[in-house]
Amino acid sequence: MFVLNITEELRLKQLEITDAPALFRLIQSCRDYLRQWLSRIDMFQTVQDIQMFIEGANVQTSGGTGLQAGIWFRGELAGVISFEQIDWTNQFACIGAWLGERFQHNGIVTKATQALIDYAFRGLGLNRVEIRCGVGNLKSRAIPEKLGFQKEGTVREVERLHDRFIDHVIYGMTKRDYQQLMANQFPDRRFTNRPIYY
Repeated sequence: MFVLNITEELRLKQLEITDAPALFRLIQSCRDYLRQWLSRIDMFQTVQDIQMFIEGANVQTSGGTGLQAGIWFRGELAGVISFEQIDWTNQFACIGAWLGERFQHNGIVTKATQALIDYAFRGLGLNRVEIRCGVGNLKSRAIPEKLGFQKEGTVREVERLHDRFIDHVIYGMTKRDYQQLMANQFPDRRFTNRPIYY
């Protein structure tokens, strides 16, 4: 079972079937808000839909090709963060995340994303992490920009968002980028492949 304890208030935990009712309530509480940038939110109309999603996600996790983790803040399920894809041949992963509306403005997604980046490089030994955001999704774009990712380009009309196609901005970070960031932030700490979080 994947668990990362980030702070006393914040942790990531692999989604389990028992989390389905809480996740459904969270989605229902802010469906219109989430729908602005998450087209797949419409797939989740019942608790059973969430259960099927979690079952599929856990098969993916067992196979080592992805991860869906709940973001828990002060004991409540606040959102989801994921390795949407892990490519072991090329040693890279794509990170995605969403947060319930009432949990915004606490730095939660930034901290959760940083923890997953640390885990990708130090725990899994990957060479690259990628984040893709809708061009107009400025809140999501602010996270990789704050965390030191490089803007690498734009993919045109790559996602169907309800009734239109939208472009994505691609942000990337390599292990070498990460090591340089860590060296600048913690000049006395030597980089190892051991995870920061357990």
